[in-house]
Amino acid sequence: MAKKVLFINQEITPYVPETEMALMGKLLPNKIQESGYEIRTFMPKWGSINERRGQLHEVQRLSGMNLIIDDTDHPIVIKVASIPGTRIQVYFIDNEDYFTKRQMTVDEMGEEYPDNGERAIFFARGVLETVKKLRWAPDVIHCQGWMAAVVPLYIKTAYKDEPWFANTKVITSLFHEQPKGSLGDNFKRCIEFRDAKAELLSDYKENFDFLELGKLAIDYSDGVVQASEDVNKKLTAYAVDKKLPVLNYPGEDFGEAYLEFYKQICPEE
Repeated sequence: MAKKVLFINQEITPYVPETEMALMGKLLPNKIQESGYEIRTFMPKWGSINERRGQLHEVQRLSGMNLIIDDTDHPIVIKVASIPGTRIQVYFIDNEDYFTKRQMTVDEMGEEYPDNGERAIFFARGVLETVKKLRWAPDVIHCQGWMAAVVPLYIKTAYKDEPWFANTKVITSLFHEQPKGSLGDNFKRCIEFRDAKAELLSDYKENFDFLELGKLAIDYSDGVVQASEDVNKKLTAYAVDKKLPVLNYPGEDFGEAYLEFYKQICPEE
């Protein structure tokens, strides 16, 4: 049976401008699918995405859930589109408060959103709840971008007893792009869900910034990818110190390297 890989992406071209991360969000799932794997791909429905041009439409049977974050109900809307020239469907997580009326990491003035931490938490839980609704059990979850960085923690704690994720391995990709600000002073409180307790974050700095978020992702991952030639050296050293399998930057011809890494993290039976 074909292995299943769930890609949780911050950016995918052509829905957002072409960056290294957005290109990898498109090219990597395509290469993995062409190699015989079954894939699913998710990203946030950023407010900058033109729904008409991208031909997004709502999936009614998946929408309608509510997530409670910091004692506030936030409804999830799921949209879907197909990347032109590929066989890849992209599922978009939307919410009026966090995404519909907002840009990506920064606002129109170039200021980072003060609730970026909440946005990442909502996105992570939204993806995992939607995958449960799809009744699809991934062998590997590959997280690309800071918006996916809370997923490893949730997979290893809050969702560890869910049959859809019981045997799932998690890989985190580190990119050059790294925001500078804080994730908000309520991040540790907001992350609480089931077994994902705030005290699990007690060893991290109180001012939870993006470096701490990267460490959190690494701590709960089964493997780490250096997805850019130049990534934060503190994070790569942190992954090595944890004795995690690390895929060094594979260059532009990356398809085979990623496939071998998947097989290393999740061996064929």
